[in-house]
Amino acid sequence: MSAQKDCEFLVKKARELVSVDSCAAKAWLITARTLYPTDFNIQYEMYTIERNAERTAPAGRLLYDMFINFPDQPIVWREIGVITAALRSDSQDKHAQFLRGLFETLPGRVQCEMLLKATEQCFNTLEKAEMLLLLLKRFPESVVQHGLSLGETLLDAEASENVDTPVNCFRKLFVCDVLPLIINNMDIRLPASLMQKYILKAAEFYIGYVTRGPSADGQLQGSQDSGKLKSPSMSRGSQRYVIDGLSEKSSLVADPWERLLELLAVVGVRCEWQGDKGQRSFVDMLQRMKELCRYLPGLDGETRSRYCSQVVICGALTLFRSAFLYVSAVQPALFQGASGASSGPWILVEDLSSVYSDVDLDKGPVKHAQKKRKQADGREKTMSSDDEEGLGKGRGRHILVSKTEMPNWSETLEGFRAARESWDLLHSHDALEAEFKKICASWKTDSWLWFRIFLTDMIVFQGQYRKALSSLHQMSAVQQHQPGQQSPSGQGSLEHHRVLIQQASCHYALGEYRMACEKLLDVVSGLIPPNQDQTKAPEDHNRVRSKSRKGNDLRLLPCTNKAVLPFCFQLMLACFKLRAFADNRDDLSLGHVVVLLQYDWPQGEMLFLKSVDKIYHQGSFQYENFFNYVTNIDMLEEFAYLRTPEGGRIQLELLPNQGMLIKNPSPALGVELNTLLLQGVQRMDRHHTVTRGITKGVKEDFRLAMERQVSRCGENLLSVLHRFCINEKIIIIQSLP
Repeated sequence: MSAQKDCEFLVKKARELVSVDSCAAKAWLITARTLYPTDFNIQYEMYTIERNAERTAPAGRLLYDMFINFPDQPIVWREIGVITAALRSDSQDKHAQFLRGLFETLPGRVQCEMLLKATEQCFNTLEKAEMLLLLLKRFPESVVQHGLSLGETLLDAEASENVDTPVNCFRKLFVCDVLPLIINNMDIRLPASLMQKYILKAAEFYIGYVTRGPSADGQLQGSQDSGKLKSPSMSRGSQRYVIDGLSEKSSLVADPWERLLELLAVVGVRCEWQGDKGQRSFVDMLQRMKELCRYLPGLDGETRSRYCSQVVICGALTLFRSAFLYVSAVQPALFQGASGASSGPWILVEDLSSVYSDVDLDKGPVKHAQKKRKQADGREKTMSSDDEEGLGKGRGRHILVSKTEMPNWSETLEGFRAARESWDLLHSHDALEAEFKKICASWKTDSWLWFRIFLTDMIVFQGQYRKALSSLHQMSAVQQHQPGQQSPSGQGSLEHHRVLIQQASCHYALGEYRMACEKLLDVVSGLIPPNQDQTKAPEDHNRVRSKSRKGNDLRLLPCTNKAVLPFCFQLMLACFKLRAFADNRDDLSLGHVVVLLQYDWPQGEMLFLKSVDKIYHQGSFQYENFFNYVTNIDMLEEFAYLRTPEGGRIQLELLPNQGMLIKNPSPALGVELNTLLLQGVQRMDRHHTVTRGITKGVKEDFRLAMERQVSRCGENLLSVLHRFCINEKIIIIQSLP
């Protein structure tokens, strides 16, 4: 007992002198260590003094002595744990740098042994893996011995934890840190099947990482125990992304697609895949896979199996990357860090740029005198040469998009093309399709909303509209539980509108016009028209006309009020047009066409003149909503002229049943209306035509109604048409079969 008390006295004396005279304190401890060389407390006190003074070399020597002479002391492993934690961290504070420098003073053999034994002290799987990974990185020669076992340990831990996403701490460490060490070490013999398994594990992680969705503010995904993805303090537009068990910095992965391509290149070399040692981009790789597919029918055995594996893996990765590039452009709010994007969503729909010109306007004799007058005046619109060229060419489908609204349109369409070609490639042979389906089943791609959006658009592009409607129906059901970004009107979501509009486009393509209009009217009811009529850039019109392909093309339409409302009007017009101009008489459909033709005037002027000509041949026309929704001065002129002897004395029943007209206006009001009438006529460069139609024996109520309509010519046209869709919803739907 006396020896123990003596040791304690010497240590206590040294501690008292540390702050006064460090040299004296060290002298006391050296004396104590000489007298009692096997006492741990004396050596640990010496180490503490050097560590606190941050003297690297002396502290390292003392730690080495303790590690050799007192390997069972818990305090020693506590110190080693602090040092290894500093080695694993990215902290740049002074103390962490000192601890890393202290470790560097140890002999390499001791460092390796210390890390191995520190790994054995860990009971947490993740901490143990990080410790062993530290060993592998510092001592590459240990990869042969420990690399594969570490990788399998991480994959086993992921499976045992039952995590529901491939983006977790175990997979991240395996893919980003362990796998590159394993496959780049040529001393490790790996069968091709195992390397293919590993590259698919890596691909699943990277694809899951880049396609991760945004979270609501403060919402956590996963739990601390399971290693699932979480997003702490997530604000809109934020790109913070943390995986449980890892630091925020460790959770970030730079250039994921490039990393995946690098891994694929190494695997390709080791599996003896055909190609130029993997030195290709994804686009080049797709071209190479197309070439390989030509040889598949003539191959068998091991060679055929190797070719199939190469085509399926490379083709699948090209497919998912290209599909992601496309969907991230047309639906950016689906992905992490892009919720504040203003460029989406976009909707792939039928192109309606020919909605005003694809009716045969020259069929039959033209008998309406007013139309002849327009021809005489030289103001009748004719189809442009560009349009005429488009009618007989371009059997293939094109996707039109506004270059000004989507600056990266070229990359977006290229991604869509490459994804479609990859899909076709993977389904070009039964063997390829079977292997690809196994990958999809393993990755549960059916639950990837973003990929379903691509598949739906691809099906639409292929013209399989019935199949597309089924996919859209499933998508709509999913979105009821995952509401998207709110629309400007605050009613419904942009994503909900996107699905409805695409459903309407598909119904229209199938000839199901009533269903199409039902979807369109649901959308319109959730929109608020702009305060002022929209104007379109002339250059955009010119670009659209030059690329027109009648009945074949599709269009990427931005899901905004500015674009959606006009599209709804145009698609409704397309639904009513064929019915309105059929041989049998349908005044209600023809009236709806006249109302809808007001939008984008004078684009639809020729179609309107076709309507007037049909009314002329009928000899009468009944549409009681005319004065509720027709405010176009040119249209008013034509209908007024139809009532005159020169116009054919056509019987027009246009007055509504309700008493909305002013039966006995004051003289002053009459003068004011006539003044507005004349101003409107002059503004449209149609001199005195409406006046002529009103003053030549037309009934008084019709004259008053027409005068009143001229005073409404300044109303917001989009508001008028929006009101038409809301108020006449039932009549519009019932007008269609």
